[in-house]
Amino acid sequence: MTVTIHPTAIVHDGAQLGEGVQIGPYCIVGPQVTLKDRTVLKSHVVIDGVTEVGADGVIHPFAFLGGPPQHLAHKGEPTKLIVGDRVLVREHVIMHTGTEKGGGITVAGNDCMFMAGSGIAHDCILGNNVIMANQASIGGHVQVGDFVFLGGSCAVHQFARLGRYCFIGGGAIVTKDVIPYGSVWGNHARLEGLNLVGLKRRGFSRELILALRTAYRMMFAEEGTFQERLDDVLENFSDIDQVVEIVRFIREDSSRPICLPSDN
Repeated sequence: MTVTIHPTAIVHDGAQLGEGVQIGPYCIVGPQVTLKDRTVLKSHVVIDGVTEVGADGVIHPFAFLGGPPQHLAHKGEPTKLIVGDRVLVREHVIMHTGTEKGGGITVAGNDCMFMAGSGIAHDCILGNNVIMANQASIGGHVQVGDFVFLGGSCAVHQFARLGRYCFIGGGAIVTKDVIPYGSVWGNHARLEGLNLVGLKRRGFSRELILALRTAYRMMFAEEGTFQERLDDVLENFSDIDQVVEIVRFIREDSSRPICLPSDN
């Protein structure tokens, strides 16, 4: 398969283009960029910096990938952005490279969808199958698990963690960590239960969802201390990997507190 480059596009010497790559009108591809097989840049796309975009991606007009981090400590160090396979990047999306002090790399996984105007800051690590709706924004150093959905115009504070399969409601301001499978919304965001709609859509069984709901109620009940309730959950659900995952997530060291229900 041949590479197709529109006459108005600028592809700098040194750029690595895989088989079947298509670069549309007025795109700019920097000298340290790698585009893997069959990736398509529609038009007016800018990809710069030390950036790698995986195979079979589609990037729409006015997206800017690989720009330097919006961080005053960054002095031009050669940091990176890596984007996985089969990503869909819509209009005006921005993704920045990392910072030297933050690990030097920003990562977005495979099969992700980034809707118009969404933004990923420096040193963020996103898993696979993440969806960011229009204007969703995550600050620096945020960790996003697999299958997370971020609603339109939400904002996630730097250094926060979003556990796998969680749901962030539209317009939510997330300043705390969100447990796996949780659902949060509001300003500031509060935990409103489990992401039941998302779990059903992803094929979780009724039995597993029931176990998660029971563990959730036990975890955030009024009796005892929070740590005592976590111990009880582990004792009763030690054979349910997803429940154990939530408890481990809560007990991991983090720079942010856990997002809790409004009455906790």
